[in-house]
Amino acid sequence: MRRDAFFAAVRSNPFPGTLTATQVSGMEAILDEWDQRRVMNDLRWLAYMLATTYHETARTMQPIREKGGASYFKRYEGRKDLGNTSPGDGIKFHGRGYVQLTGKSNYVRASKKLGVDFVADPDRVMEPKHAATIMFAGMMEGWFTGKKLGDYFKDGKADWKNARRIINGLDKADTIAVYGKAFYAALQSAATGDMSAPETPQPSVKPSPDDPGTKPQPVPERPSAGPWGGLGNLLAVIVRALFGRR
Repeated sequence: MRRDAFFAAVRSNPFPGTLTATQVSGMEAILDEWDQRRVMNDLRWLAYMLATTYHETARTMQPIREKGGASYFKRYEGRKDLGNTSPGDGIKFHGRGYVQLTGKSNYVRASKKLGVDFVADPDRVMEPKHAATIMFAGMMEGWFTGKKLGDYFKDGKADWKNARRIINGLDKADTIAVYGKAFYAALQSAATGDMSAPETPQPSVKPSPDDPGTKPQPVPERPSAGPWGGLGNLLAVIVRALFGRR
């Protein structure tokens, strides 16, 4: 995939004409994760994950933490479905990442999957490379709602709207579907080389001084017609004809 072509395409849609360095670095982390998973070949999966990130991070393309303070996160206390069984779990394991990893059970799962102790240090989920891996695993394997990418994008099937169920029901589903299609178009153009390639400058060739093709050629001199011009030449011919014979 030509990343320069991809970034040129998304700069126009869905981004509003410009990209910041942090937006680019965030997408680079996601593209790097895609490249490492070489068995994957459905660009619609990647497009929908980029669209989800675009929406969830408010276009920053950087991992974020769930908004709210300790009083807000107490709503997660005692949530056995999230694995929050000890006092303080609701606050400690609030949402983080590209897709808001939430609840102790999900932090335990991510720790086992990546070999990183997110339970001891939950803020490591905020590192883009970890956030990207967690998003891929979660959306591919159904960590968040039980729904996964393969349920909506497979062979000829592409359900851009209902794919939102992977994360959060149908909340903003139509909007994210539009983003997904824009990212998909950009990925296709980058993969197939539809974007115009930059011109390759041609080397300048210095003419050799010995090359006759590069030297100015002398213009042959025309014989002078004399002061009488063409009439003088005619008289000379007549004189030779009359007196030159013996």
